[in-house]
Amino acid sequence: MFRTAFLLAFRLFSSRFILSQTGSARTGAKRRPLLTVWRFRSLARSSLKPLLRLAGCGLAAGALLACTPTYDWRTVMNNDSGYTVDLPARPGTDDRRVDIDGTSMQMHMQTAEADQTVFAVGTLTLPASDPQLQQKALDFLRNGMAHNVGVAPNGRVVQIPLAAGGAVPGFEMTLSGKAGPKQEPRTIHVRLVARGTHVYQAAVIASREPAPEQIDQFFGSFKLY
Repeated sequence: MFRTAFLLAFRLFSSRFILSQTGSARTGAKRRPLLTVWRFRSLARSSLKPLLRLAGCGLAAGALLACTPTYDWRTVMNNDSGYTVDLPARPGTDDRRVDIDGTSMQMHMQTAEADQTVFAVGTLTLPASDPQLQQKALDFLRNGMAHNVGVAPNGRVVQIPLAAGGAVPGFEMTLSGKAGPKQEPRTIHVRLVARGTHVYQAAVIASREPAPEQIDQFFGSFKLY
């Protein structure tokens, strides 16, 4: 059920929805059929999960260990976008075109879900390695994500590691607020960074605060080429 909700939340937290406040975005024609499969699976899971929990978790106190949410971490290398990251499940993808300050850019999303928490890396591909354009894209993502949960875009500078060693400066925010037409609670941990012709948005999105070790696993593994 949460995965289905995230397909709507993806519009909220990605540039496509953010542009509803600052401009207009054009949806690309390359939406993956996988998204339809997600919806079907989520409906099946929403019907079966209560029964499975009763059967699997109600037998004995010791059985609760078997009901602990599984994080099946695996390292994903995205050579096209220039990063590597650990994700807790097999990732899905989505692509779209967005417009930032009159410049059209391609945004690629790679997402995975575990324990009702979505781990996502979005990559904006810039037409040129222009520091001013990089900053516009960073500000766009930073302000837009904060706006959509009704909070200020406050954060701190962090170092984003490079796969070959060293690091580059990025920006980190922890946002908590309400989002969507139902004003549901959302917690977002996000890191933003620019390198060359790419601007990255690595985010953990959930309806409640995820376990710190899972957040550390995700961000600690996020490295740029």
